Amino acid sequence: MKIKKKRSSRIQSKLIKYIWICVIPLIILFSIAIARLYVYYQEYDLLVRNITSANEYNMSFKQSMDEMMYRIIIGSANWTNAVEKLEDEDPKALISEAVTHFEELKSKTTEDNVRTDLTALIKLLGILDERVDDILKNVEEGGHYDENMEMLDMNIRTLTSLIQEDIQKYIYDEAHNMEMLRRQVASSLLNTIRIIIVTLLVILAAIFFLSRRLSERITEPITELVSATERFASGDFTVSYQLSSNDEMETLADSFNSMVKEIENLIEDIHREQEISKDAELRLLQEQINPHFLYNTLDAIVWAAEAGENQKAIQIIKELSSFFRISLSKGRSQITIRDEREHIKNYLEIQRYRYQDILDYEIDISEDILGYNIQKLTLQPVVENAIYHGIKNKRGGGKIRVEGYLVEDRPEEIEFRIIDNGIGMKEEELERLRELISGKKEVALQAGADEAGAGSELSVSPVSKEVNGFGMANVEKRIEMMYGSGYGMTVDSTYGEGTTVTIRIPVVKEETEVM
Repeated sequence: MKIKKKRSSRIQSKLIKYIWICVIPLIILFSIAIARLYVYYQEYDLLVRNITSANEYNMSFKQSMDEMMYRIIIGSANWTNAVEKLEDEDPKALISEAVTHFEELKSKTTEDNVRTDLTALIKLLGILDERVDDILKNVEEGGHYDENMEMLDMNIRTLTSLIQEDIQKYIYDEAHNMEMLRRQVASSLLNTIRIIIVTLLVILAAIFFLSRRLSERITEPITELVSATERFASGDFTVSYQLSSNDEMETLADSFNSMVKEIENLIEDIHREQEISKDAELRLLQEQINPHFLYNTLDAIVWAAEAGENQKAIQIIKELSSFFRISLSKGRSQITIRDEREHIKNYLEIQRYRYQDILDYEIDISEDILGYNIQKLTLQPVVENAIYHGIKNKRGGGKIRVEGYLVEDRPEEIEFRIIDNGIGMKEEELERLRELISGKKEVALQAGADEAGAGSELSVSPVSKEVNGFGMANVEKRIEMMYGSGYGMTVDSTYGEGTTVTIRIPVVKEETEVM
C-alpha cells in the first residue's frame, strides 16, 4: 500500500514563523536574566555559608580551647597517657581544623578586606598553636603547674579573645559584602524589569502589525467560508465556494463543496438520531494548594519588605519554604505527625500575617504521637476550610484549635480535632457537607452541577458551586483508601458558635518509604 506523504501546512508555517519572531527575543532576554540571577545566587549562597561556618567558631572556639587547656593543665584530661587521651580534647587538632577551615575561606574570597581579616586570623591561630605547644611540653615534662596557669591566663586566653574578635570582624565584613551584593541585585533587577517592559512593548507592537497582515490572508477566506456555511445551514444546498489560494483554505473549500454535494444527494435518506447520555464521572480527589494562597503570601512578603519590616518578610519566607518543603516531602505520601504539625503551623502562621486582626490559633498535639506516620495533607485542608468558611465569615476575631492524642480506650487509634469558633453551619448546610464527605449520596454534587448550569449559586456555603468541601471529602476518601472504612472524619457544627471536625486514624509507626 502506498503511503501518502503528509502535506506541509503553509498556514502553520506562517504562524510558527510569526510566533518565533515574538518569542525568541523573550527567550534571550529571560535567559540572560536567569543567568545573572544564578550568578548572584551563587555569590549570595557562598557568603551565607561562609558567615554561618565562621559563626560556629565565633560561638564555640574560645570556650572550647580555654576549657580544654585548663583541663589538660589540672590533669582532668589525661594528655600524657596516649591510651587514656580523649580524642575530643586535642587542642592541636582543634587549631589545625580551624586553620584549615579559614584557609579554605581565604582561597574562595575575592574581597581584599575579607582576605586581610582571614590572613590576620590565621596568623593568630599559628601563634596560638606555638603557645599551646609550650604548655603541652611542660605538661609532658611534669610540674610547671603555676607556670602553665600563668601561660593559660596571659597567652592562651588572650590569644583566643583576639581570635574571637577577628572572627567577629570577618563576619561583619562578610555581612557588609552581603549588603552590597543585595543592593547590586536590586539595581540589576530594576534594570532587567525596565528592559523586559520595553521589550514587551516592542513585541506587542510587532504582534499588532503582524496580526493585521495575517488576518488579511487568513480571516477573509474564513469569513467567506463561514458565510457559505450559514447559507448551507439555512437550507441552500446549491451553495458553492471557490477559492484559489494554494494552501489549506483551498483544500478546505474543495472539501466543503464535496460535502455539500454529498449531503444534497443523501439528505432525504438520512434520519438523525440523538442520544442523551448522562455519564457519572468521578471527580479527581487530589488535594491542590490554592494558587491564590501562594500569590497572597508573596504579596505579603512584598508589602513587608516595602514597609521596611525585613525580619517579618524573612519569617514569612521561612514559613512558606517550610510549608512547601513538607508539602512536597520528596514525593512521599506519608510523613510523620511531627511534620504534619509543622505543616499546619507554617500554614496558620502565614495566614495570621494576612488575617492578624481576626485569626488566632492553638496547636496541642501530644508528644506521644509525633513519631507516628500520617498521610500528607490530612489536617491542612480541614484547617483551610475552617479559615475560609468559618473564621472569615464571622464578624470579629476567631480562633482555631488543633488537638491530637491517642484515644484513651483504644490506644491503637489516634484522634485529631480541629475546632473553630467561626460562623458555623445551619443544619441543612451541615447535612449536605456530611453527604459530600461520606460519598454515600450525590445530592450535594448534583445540586451544585444543576444550579451552576442554570447560572445560579447555591446558598449553602460549604458546598457552593465551587464545591468548597472537596478538600475535606478528599481527606475522607484518602483515609478510607489507606486505612479502611473504620477510620475517617466526622463534622459537628452549630450555627453562630463554630465547627468541630474529628479525624480518626490508626497508629502507624514511622518507616522509611520506598521511592
